[in-house]
Amino acid sequence: MKPKLILASSSTYRQELLAKLGLAFDAVAPEIDETALDGELPQETALRLAQLKAKKIAETHPDALVIGCDQVATLDGIQLVKPMCHENAVKQLQYQRGRRVTFHSALCLYNTTTKHMQSDVVPYDVEFRNLTDAQIENYLRIEEPYNCAGSAKSEGLGIALIASMTGSDPNALIGLPLIKLISMLQNEQVNVI
Repeated sequence: MKPKLILASSSTYRQELLAKLGLAFDAVAPEIDETALDGELPQETALRLAQLKAKKIAETHPDALVIGCDQVATLDGIQLVKPMCHENAVKQLQYQRGRRVTFHSALCLYNTTTKHMQSDVVPYDVEFRNLTDAQIENYLRIEEPYNCAGSAKSEGLGIALIASMTGSDPNALIGLPLIKLISMLQNEQVNVI
């Protein structure tokens, strides 16, 4: 019997990305504390949380392949958290203008039957335009990206904030590195094509 595929996320963007692969899956939101640990590097935080999300969903879903993912954005080694409000988002985007931000997108595929876990972090660099305060206000008024690390959604109008992007998988910027996921799925004998 083929294991069920579960995305441990409530993100509609991640669900849309996974749907591109044409595989049947369920999405289940994990309830975990996403606070970084003291002294934890950004990529370590992202990886730990991706694994934790997968394991949390695995507790109630036997015979499944659970996909956990998390993303941490950094600038000058400082983690950029979800702003949660307009004022914080303005400050974040002002801090980022004209600068390069690294998005650490962690991915975990956990086989609940065999307890086999694969995980990795896929970085993606974004250079922001030298935005004016008016541009920042206009963007935030239109898109309201208050639940996004770095206060921007590249899959929406946030693309207008970006001067350039560098990385091995553009899907990593949205939070689900599909190229790496396809390899992990193949290791579990799940072929996309």
